[in-house]
Amino acid sequence: MPGRLDGRTTVVTGGCSGIGLATARRFAAEGARVVIGDVDDVRGYEVAAEVEGTYVSCDVTDAGRVGELFATAKRDYGSVDVAFNNAGISPADDDSILDTGIDAWRRVQEVNLTSVYLCCKAALPYMREQGRGSIINTASFVAVMGAATSQISYTASKGGVLAMSRELGVQFAREGIRVNALCPGPVATPMLRELFASDPERAQRRLVHVPMGRFARAEEIANAVLFLASDESSFITASTFLVDGGISGAYVTPS
Repeated sequence: MPGRLDGRTTVVTGGCSGIGLATARRFAAEGARVVIGDVDDVRGYEVAAEVEGTYVSCDVTDAGRVGELFATAKRDYGSVDVAFNNAGISPADDDSILDTGIDAWRRVQEVNLTSVYLCCKAALPYMREQGRGSIINTASFVAVMGAATSQISYTASKGGVLAMSRELGVQFAREGIRVNALCPGPVATPMLRELFASDPERAQRRLVHVPMGRFARAEEIANAVLFLASDESSFITASTFLVDGGISGAYVTPS
């Protein structure tokens, strides 16, 4: 049985850990050629070898490096069929608006929002030339509801990703290009574990709101990315694709 992404070239940013790594593996298992963009130059080559793909050292806030990432995909494999714009940060100094400094605000905006703008801008010309493509931008459940634990710049950045994805999905729909915003709930990734390592009470405040009673596994989110990347979602664009364990639908959760 052929894979759902046989012969397609996929670009994954933040592909060395968490959701990005799980997705790179899932894409490869479904027959895709995988190009990974990340700043982890040790882990990057290891992951690329594992998925039989290509690693490009890429600071996603640098327009030149982002351009080279997508140019490499085109040059090495002949197309850019899927862009999973996933790289992001959630640093400890991004907290309440009362405590978050302007430098922390700007750093998160650059990595989480400006990078998605740069990646979409780089991927779209290739997809327009081909007349097809799927872009999946990682937003978050906090883009559609208030967070129980404040991360003001992170929340604002993910709201921006959601709004930008909707606009691009509408703008390029008739050119065969789909753009969707993936909105995960809390996921047990290294980033989340690091954020809550020194504050178990903060983690519990978030967990108590999830009706399923647990954080997602990265592999579960990767399955959703695969669906949005594949032809199985051929009539889905400009969507807010929530994979959140029911958190956005809950008023209260059972104890």
